[in-house]
Amino acid sequence: MSAEAADAVELRAALVRLRRGTGLPVAFGGIVATPGQVRIAELSGAATNALRGLAIVAGNGLGGKALTLARACAVTDYRDSRHISHEYDGAVEAEGLRSVLAVPVVVHRRVRGVLYGALRSAQPLGDRALGAAVAAARDVEQALVVRDEARTLLAAAAAPVAEGSGAWEEVREAHGALRALAPRIVDPALRAELLAVCGRLASAASPVDREAPVVLAPREVDVLACVAAGATNAVAAERLGLRPETVKGYLRSAMRKLGAHTRGEAVVAARRAGLLP
Repeated sequence: MSAEAADAVELRAALVRLRRGTGLPVAFGGIVATPGQVRIAELSGAATNALRGLAIVAGNGLGGKALTLARACAVTDYRDSRHISHEYDGAVEAEGLRSVLAVPVVVHRRVRGVLYGALRSAQPLGDRALGAAVAAARDVEQALVVRDEARTLLAAAAAPVAEGSGAWEEVREAHGALRALAPRIVDPALRAELLAVCGRLASAASPVDREAPVVLAPREVDVLACVAAGATNAVAAERLGLRPETVKGYLRSAMRKLGAHTRGEAVVAARRAGLLP
């Protein structure tokens, strides 16, 4: 799945959440394609295609204002508002929108997109609606952060490994971070790529013992990867989005399968089995 297709998936899901959380009948949005410009790519609840493909320039209209200020903006009556410019009135009126809010998607202090919610009547949009719209934008922000981090780790993992224990420690850290990220990736192609790289990193460290193969569940490997990096059960639980008791259960199961009596023995056995680098 391309980055553009993955963005579309995230946007569609966010717009559905925005409508559900705010009760607003119409939601739409787009990701920044070129600096200072958002192109409306996804619509939810729209009656026409008037807004689709609209290029929102920084400073212009409500979305352009949100893009420039990097904060949520709203108007009670778009057509008559004196607080925004009116380059996009034609498309807004064609869809019949009056009250509109726009929330920027901000990642590392840079606006990466804008989400809109709208009513077809002129009435104030309360704090509840604004809060739900901001929450939907935060979801997109988190998805983009995770994807950016995954791409960075993949690039680092693709670099050739130098000789020396220090280099392998870096590989092991990257492996653990990738394992922790994978379950949070919505894009199935990117998730599969992360897990494939994890497999290559694990098998590169030592030859797999083909005479006695050990099969662990994905979450058991995730927990062992955290343990190998020195994480406690509580820290591993936080990284993996699990409860500490669940982490303990996965660790016990992995140790039993590996014939290990301690956490350290389990890590050594997992590395010998080609499950960890």
